[in-house]
Amino acid sequence: MTNETGFLWGYRLASESERGMSWEEAQAWTPDQGPTWLHLDRRDPSVQAWLEERSGLDAASCQALLAEETRPRSHYGPKGLLLILRGVNLNPGAEPDDMITLRIWADANRVISLRSRQFQATHEIAESITAGTGPQDVGTLLALLGLNLSARMEPVLENLEDLADTLEEGMPTRPPKDTRTELAEFRRQVIALRRYVSPQRLAISQLVQEPFPAFSQSNRANLRELADRTTRHVEDLEALRERAAVIHDELANHIAEQLNTRMYVVSLITTIFLPLGLLTGLLGINVGGIPGASEPLAFGVVCGILVAVGTGLFVVFRWLKWL
Repeated sequence: MTNETGFLWGYRLASESERGMSWEEAQAWTPDQGPTWLHLDRRDPSVQAWLEERSGLDAASCQALLAEETRPRSHYGPKGLLLILRGVNLNPGAEPDDMITLRIWADANRVISLRSRQFQATHEIAESITAGTGPQDVGTLLALLGLNLSARMEPVLENLEDLADTLEEGMPTRPPKDTRTELAEFRRQVIALRRYVSPQRLAISQLVQEPFPAFSQSNRANLRELADRTTRHVEDLEALRERAAVIHDELANHIAEQLNTRMYVVSLITTIFLPLGLLTGLLGINVGGIPGASEPLAFGVVCGILVAVGTGLFVVFRWLKWL
């Protein structure tokens, strides 16, 4: 099976010479050959058929590994360990909050991992194995997979914190519409990340407690560090969500303050022109007896009176500190 048909790679973890495996060698693998890592494309029909019919996994594990929708979880059963993790999507043109699922089944001598889209974390470990510096046992491989996924989460959270700072600092000067649009996108990313990171914390915490024989004391120490990191990630996302709520409230207050200021100015202008409108309306009624109707200078006198009244009202408002 070639890469195009679902077999991505296979490695003999403890081999001193040739570590790479072909698909035929992977299918003929037996536990006495030592720890092995198979990385497969979940979408490929031939991979699905091999997993269900010839991999030796139980039906429940196969169903969990091939399910379309999954959430992070960990379960240790009679035949092995089922582990489902999520990692940020760092592929070109992708959104980091579009998290990718890594499905793992492992026993003491074999790790089978499946993905639908490319993982940088798995490629990094594969390159280290090829170079002869990678993990040599199942427990170390699982711990490294988790730590690599966690390490790629940290720059994403830092970018979100920088974006929150930018939104807070730019609110007084930027148009509210732009801030509102960016804030909505910011909140969407935080919610999407938290949706999977929160259950992943529980899955990793449970993984530390699983009686999986392939985990050494060093592996469990690394997994505890991974659990602590994931807990910090959840706490950071909680803090970002709260900051988003505060920014939203501040934005609403800022818009309300701008609106109140404008309405206040409009009210004052209306108050100034109200008596002027009363005078012009009174003099403009079409009945007899209007003063100055036959005087050539009457119009100029009326305009002067209006200017004087308006100026007087303006001075009074300034004295009252309404303007």
